[in-house]
Parts: sequence; structure tokens; C-alpha cells
Amino acid sequence: MPTIVPYSHVLILAAILFLLGAGCAVARRNLLMILIGVEVMLSAGGLAFIGAAMRWQHLDGQAFVIFIMAVAASEVAVGLALIVYSQRRSGTLAADRYDLMKG
Repeated sequence: MPTIVPYSHVLILAAILFLLGAGCAVARRNLLMILIGVEVMLSAGGLAFIGAAMRWQHLDGQAFVIFIMAVAASEVAVGLALIVYSQRRSGTLAADRYDLMKG
């Protein structure tokens, strides 16, 4: 079965998405934007796995993407709980606040 999109294009798109997510996670100080950057990086990894699964006609990559989606969902739940805690505790979503856990 011929592929419509070449595998190299899928990998280039995944690399661009990963770099954009990493840039968002590193450059921002807002916890919500860091969380979104991590989600974009996980999506880029999933895209690379799907492209590899289609390239070599194995379902292992697609099964691993389901695992990545489960990890992303749990990461969002824990991350949003930390964001709500940070907002209530300090009144800001800045990630460079070190006094969040002080009593």
C-alpha cells in the first residue's frame, strides 16, 4: 500500500512540533503554558510513532500512542491540580516562585 505522505515529512513535522513545544516549555514562566508545551511535545512523539507504524506496517507504534495519550491525560490532571494549588497559594501562575510549599 503506497503512502500518501513520505516518512521523512512526517518526521520533520514531528521534530518541528517537538521543538515548538520545548521552546514553549522553556521560554515561558506561566505554569499553564509550560503544561501546554509538554502536551505539544507528547503529541509530536505520538506523531512520530504513528508515522513509523505506517511506514513499517506494524501496529506496535499505534499501541504505544494509546499509552502516550493515557500518560498525557494523567499529566494534565496532575498538572492542572498543581496549577490550581499554585494559584490559590500564591495568587500567581509564575513557575519561578519557590515559596509555594512553605507553610
